[in-house]
Amino acid sequence: MPYIPLEDHLPGITGLLEYRKDSGQPIRELTQVLMRGPSSLTEGERELIASVVSNGNQCTFCSTAHTATADLLIGDHETSQKVKQDIATAPVSEKMKALLEIASLTRISGKSVTEESIEKAKGAGATDIEIHDTVLIAALFCMYNRYVDGMATSLPKEESYYEVLAERLVNYGYMRLPQGYDHLKKENKK
Repeated sequence: MPYIPLEDHLPGITGLLEYRKDSGQPIRELTQVLMRGPSSLTEGERELIASVVSNGNQCTFCSTAHTATADLLIGDHETSQKVKQDIATAPVSEKMKALLEIASLTRISGKSVTEESIEKAKGAGATDIEIHDTVLIAALFCMYNRYVDGMATSLPKEESYYEVLAERLVNYGYMRLPQGYDHLKKENKK
């Protein structure tokens, strides 16, 4: 049960972003830029970063949501699972392995990222902007994970919620839906 009153039909981060729309808006804007804006990293690769960080932080809501989104964008259910199990043997490029390792180190602490890990990523073809964005995405999702779990937000009542959320993130990105979320309240009561 959440520590503060949140809308029952908005589990996880969505309820928190709706609770304080004034602080939620700039968070959404930053997330939209990083996760859906122009980048040499695919949207699926960026979702893998969010998934790995959230999984490492044991944030059930975020890990499940971003794994579902990565799966939808990548087109399979195995890649994200294998990345979360062992980055070194996952079926992604050497560059992506190095970036995911940087994301994992960032999750532990910014000071855990080493010159060696950066050089390894550069040696695998990562650009400075890809390294920058990986660290920033990892840091952003650490904040999300701590926000969601620190406020004890609820999990969805149905596992299928994550598939619907993934489709919404793929199709509409991270910005607030123009019509808001009241339609979910009606769907939730069915």
